[in-house]
Amino acid sequence: MSHLNKYLSSKLVLATCLTGLSLNATAVEILNIKNGDEQTKVSLGGYAKLDVRHVSGDIAYQDYWVANFPAGQAVDTSHTGMSVKESRINVKVQHGDIVGFVEMDFFGGGGNEVVSNSSNPRLRHFFIDYKNWKLGQTWSTFMPLHALPEALDFGGPHVGEVFSRQVQVRYTTGNWQFAIENPETNGDGDVGAPSSAVGVTGTQADNKESTPDLIARYNHKADWGLVSIGALARKIDQGGIDKTGIAYNVAAKIKTVGKDDIRFQYTGGDAGRYVSAGLTPDIVTDPRNDNTVVETTNAFTVAYRHYWNDTLRSTAYYGAAKTDVLERERSHWAVNLINSVNSYLDVGAEFGNYAIDDKGLESINSNYLQFSAKFKF
Repeated sequence: MSHLNKYLSSKLVLATCLTGLSLNATAVEILNIKNGDEQTKVSLGGYAKLDVRHVSGDIAYQDYWVANFPAGQAVDTSHTGMSVKESRINVKVQHGDIVGFVEMDFFGGGGNEVVSNSSNPRLRHFFIDYKNWKLGQTWSTFMPLHALPEALDFGGPHVGEVFSRQVQVRYTTGNWQFAIENPETNGDGDVGAPSSAVGVTGTQADNKESTPDLIARYNHKADWGLVSIGALARKIDQGGIDKTGIAYNVAAKIKTVGKDDIRFQYTGGDAGRYVSAGLTPDIVTDPRNDNTVVETTNAFTVAYRHYWNDTLRSTAYYGAAKTDVLERERSHWAVNLINSVNSYLDVGAEFGNYAIDDKGLESINSNYLQFSAKFKF
């Protein structure tokens, strides 16, 4: 055993010293050894990203647009911000057919722009893969990753996308995926956050959330691209409501001419917090009769990516969403130009617009111009 420990230590030191030589666009392998019939691999990945962003118009500045209403009122805005918070780092550990993965970025809050610009790490993913099983926190099974457009704005048109990370148990068989995922009803006063370092306790632990959210997805892949259909069922029993919420998502990435592709997704039903981040709570008060009801959302995105040559490409995208009860209506469009300097470095610019057209409000919008550089490792 002592000989094995010395061997492991020497291999780890050597791999760490050679990190710069073994660099690739997906990860840096820092350990790769074989113990008997079992292969052990450890890799480091992520990217460093600089964003320079100018926002001008009636909607207050944000580092990236989601479907919310920043400041809750029109704000005459002309603001330039610079950020590296989207940058992330991950570690992958593989022992045979068991994989552990953890990733963090730096949108966890903290710090200020006066002195240090410190930003706290934020957990993005932490899961285990074993054969057909995925256990832990990662993208919701309801979220069609293949339909997300290439964007410099973090996440692109959130307003029309399914976008959720949460703890889940997922089983994949062939083209099918089935999952139970963490339940959370938004809009009942429960903030869904721990009250202390020991986790969710006391009144923070909602006494009505007894049933996990249920999700099924079918993915069909062919030479022409990938299309998927997702279904979501969840129990909503807050505020006097006892209802099973149902939502669906249809999404695709389809190859067109050369390396070009078109991507789209459409979501309908009681998706609530799963779609159009920040647009609406799961349950709302109907202004017509003051009843507490489940909100219905219809949202979509469409994007086209065109390659000008092997390294230079542009994506034009549009996303929009509208709710049934509160009649909130918001949209986001943009066009960008991105160039791969080499396999590891992308630089680009993006111009776009975020608009709010809610019922009872005067329409407002803000334009933005963003420049970004991303080093992938």
